[in-house]
Amino acid sequence: MDIATVLGIVSAFGLVLVAIFMGGGLILFVNVPSLMIVVGGTLGTTMINYPLKEVVGVLKVVKNVFFTRVLSSKDIIKEFVEFSNKARREGILALESEVKSVDEDFLRKGIQLSIDGLEPESIREILETEISSVQDRHRLGAEIFTTMGTFAPALGMVGTLIGLVQMLQTMSDPSSIGPAMAVALLTTFYGSIMANIVCMPMAGKLRTRSSEEVLAKEMMIEGVICLSTGENPRIVEQKLHAFLAPGQRESQFE
Repeated sequence: MDIATVLGIVSAFGLVLVAIFMGGGLILFVNVPSLMIVVGGTLGTTMINYPLKEVVGVLKVVKNVFFTRVLSSKDIIKEFVEFSNKARREGILALESEVKSVDEDFLRKGIQLSIDGLEPESIREILETEISSVQDRHRLGAEIFTTMGTFAPALGMVGTLIGLVQMLQTMSDPSSIGPAMAVALLTTFYGSIMANIVCMPMAGKLRTRSSEEVLAKEMMIEGVICLSTGENPRIVEQKLHAFLAPGQRESQFE
């Protein structure tokens, strides 16, 4: 569970709710027609913009906002130094028994390609193609949330116009002005909340997650290439350290 995401959601919604309660009460900000216009309209326009399977599939991507499974850089370097030590002592085929215990599919695939004797450039090409595919999937998820964040305020303005039209048509009946004005104002409120507290932050988090995962996979590719060429463990560590900032580099040989 990503603590930053949870704290962000709790603090953002919490402060808004506190401000609402301080000003009167939550019931004043509940309006079903406004919710229908903003939430329903945003989902509808998003489905116009993207195929249905991609809109439904983005729900699977949402878990990446709250949970992260990316191996840390230190763990990746430690694993490859251990793999390199064993490969130099016993040969690359000795890693066959280690592959089964590797949880990361991408890493397991890369090591298996090395064990199978594939040329380093061919290994790099296969794994980089897989990274490109992962980037495309992540980019689509972030793009859909960005699109929803763009449509939500626009639908809020549509609701505002609907409310104003209803209000102007019933100016002779003072009792109907209040509900119509509520629709006019609350749709803009809902659209802003949906865009700026839900959709846009989720899109940003997904882009961050994608960058982290791609960096980890690029480190794995370099490590796998080092294994296939029989590099010295110290050299393996130095090559993988190149992906990190100087302050993050910790050698296992000191």
